[in-house]
Amino acid sequence: MNKLTLEWQESGNKRTQHIYEKQSSQNPGTCRIGRDPLRCDIVLIHPTVSGLHIEIFFNPQKQGFYIRNLRETNPPLVDGQPLLKGEMLLHQNSVIYLGQQQINVTVIAKSIPNTIIDPKDPKLQQPTNQLFQQPIPTQPNTTYGLECPNCHKISPPENLHIGCPWCGTSLAAAVSVLIR
Repeated sequence: MNKLTLEWQESGNKRTQHIYEKQSSQNPGTCRIGRDPLRCDIVLIHPTVSGLHIEIFFNPQKQGFYIRNLRETNPPLVDGQPLLKGEMLLHQNSVIYLGQQQINVTVIAKSIPNTIIDPKDPKLQQPTNQLFQQPIPTQPNTTYGLECPNCHKISPPENLHIGCPWCGTSLAAAVSVLIR
């Protein structure tokens, strides 16, 4: 069975999650990632992550794990490249940014009948660009906000837990937007 492993920091703790080729999920065949626990299989708490941000899936024809953007207004960065539309192949050591949340692809294990390829075998390592191993700095004037799903007003990310200050709607499913 093909497996991809993600790692990230959340509230000072290292989190790890495995995604399998044929695992059960809320949306069969994919693993959705975002802030909304009703629509996502992996729930992140960082306020710059959209309610439903991306999905990761295994493409059996191309024999690889791919990432698909689900939020045009807050596209993910994959290895330093914005993924505006469509999908992109993930590699071991790929770095994904959802807003300001960094997620690292630490392992991609591909299975061969009765054999698992060792992802640490140097002959199988994907080339990486050292430029993208460091966190991508945000620009000093970059500000994120949460767009209320009801009244569409933008509030600061700190309101995630208290709700929209104008209409009281929960901001768990709010769209994370970049304010310039």
